[in-house]
Amino acid sequence: MANLEILVSELPTLIQSLKLTIGDSNQIMEQIILINNAQEQLRNINKLIAQELRFDRSNNSAIATLPRLITGATLFIPSLGLVDPAIAEKFGNSETKISLADLQLKIDAWIEWDYFLQAIATDILSDIQLVNQLNSDIINLSISNEFQTLNDSLKIDLTLGKANILRHQIQKIRDFQKQLLQLQQKLNYIFDTIKNSRSLLNILLGVSAFYGKSGFALEWLDDDHELIISSEGKFQELTDILNDCDYFQEQVAALIIQGDTLSLQAEQALKKSEEESSKEAISSQKVGRFSKFSTPKIVRSALIITSSLLILTFGSLKIRQQSLSLTQEGSAITNFKSAQKLGMEAASLVQKPPHPLKVWQQAETKWHQAIILLDSIPNETSVSERAKKKLAYYRINYKSISQRVLIEKKALANLESAKN
Repeated sequence: MANLEILVSELPTLIQSLKLTIGDSNQIMEQIILINNAQEQLRNINKLIAQELRFDRSNNSAIATLPRLITGATLFIPSLGLVDPAIAEKFGNSETKISLADLQLKIDAWIEWDYFLQAIATDILSDIQLVNQLNSDIINLSISNEFQTLNDSLKIDLTLGKANILRHQIQKIRDFQKQLLQLQQKLNYIFDTIKNSRSLLNILLGVSAFYGKSGFALEWLDDDHELIISSEGKFQELTDILNDCDYFQEQVAALIIQGDTLSLQAEQALKKSEEESSKEAISSQKVGRFSKFSTPKIVRSALIITSSLLILTFGSLKIRQQSLSLTQEGSAITNFKSAQKLGMEAASLVQKPPHPLKVWQQAETKWHQAIILLDSIPNETSVSERAKKKLAYYRINYKSISQRVLIEKKALANLESAKN
C-alpha cells in the first residue's frame, strides 16, 4: 500500500503531462517517448491497485479507500496556478477520498487518452504535406496577433498639406487593406476547415492556421467528446475557435471600412493640396507672362493675330466634338464625387457597432448606389482610373455589409422564433 500511495502522489504531475503539443516533427517524436513513459507508469499503478483489490476481497473487507491526493487542494499545480475549468474533468472531481475501484477507472481513461495522442502523433508524422503545412503555420502570427497588428497600423494621423507624405500614407493604407483582405480569406478557410472537415488531421490544419506561431496543444476530450486545446495558457474547445473566427470576421470587415474611409480622406486632402500647388504655379506663370508682354513687339502681335485666325477657321469643325467631350467629362467627375460622398456616408453610418438592422441596410444601400455611379464612368474620362480603384474597394465593402445584413436578419428571425 505504501508503494501505491507514493505512485498516486505523483499523479497530478503525471496527468499534467498527458498532452500533445503540435509543432515540428522532432518535437512530436520527443513527445511520443514521454507519452509512452507516462502510459507505463499508469499501467504500474493499475497493477498495484488490482493487487490491493484482490487482497481486500480475499480478506472480506470493504472496498479500500485511499486518501485522495488529487483533491481540491492538489488541483493547485506547481508554477502553473489553478487548473483551468475546461480540463478539470481530466483531473477528476473534488472528493476528499476516492475508492481504489474509481481510481482504476480514471487511470483507464487516462491510458485511453494516451493511446489517442500516440495515434494522432503517428498520423501527423506519416503525412509529409501535413508536417510541411504545420511548419509553415509556425512562422506566421496568430489570427489574434495579426488582427491587432493591422488594427494598430491603421491608426494613421494624416499629414495634411504635404502631398508627398500623403501619397506615402495612401500607399500604406492600401497595403494594409490588401493584408486585411488576405486575413479575411484566411478566417474563411479556418472556419470552413474546422466546421466541415470530417478528418481530425484536417481540423488540426485549421487550428494550426488559427494559432500560428503561438502554437497549441491537445489537452483533453470532455464529456461531450469535444476536443480541448490550449495555447499560451488559454483553453478552448473547437466551438470557441469557430466563435472567435466569427468575431474576427466582423472586426476585419469594420477595419476594411475604416481603411476605406481613411483612404478617402487622404485622397481628398491630397487633391486639395495639389490644387493649391497648381494655383500657386499658375499665378507665378501669369506674373512672368505679364512682364514679357509689357514691351509689345510687332512680330509677336502679328503671330498672335495669325494664330487666332487659324483657330477661328478650323475650330468651328471641332466645337460639337469638344462640347460632347466636356459634357461627358463633367458628368464623370460629378458621378465620381457623388460616389465618394455616398461611400463616406456609408462608412460613417456603421462606425462603432453594434447597430440595428435598419442602419446596416442604409449603409448597404449607399454602397450599392456608389457602385452604380462608379460603374457608369466612361474609360476615356480623367477620373476613370481612380473610379476603377474605388469600385474594387466599394464592392468589397458592399459584400461585407451585405453579409452583416444577412446575419442581423437571421438573428431577428431566430429571436421571433424564440418568442413564438
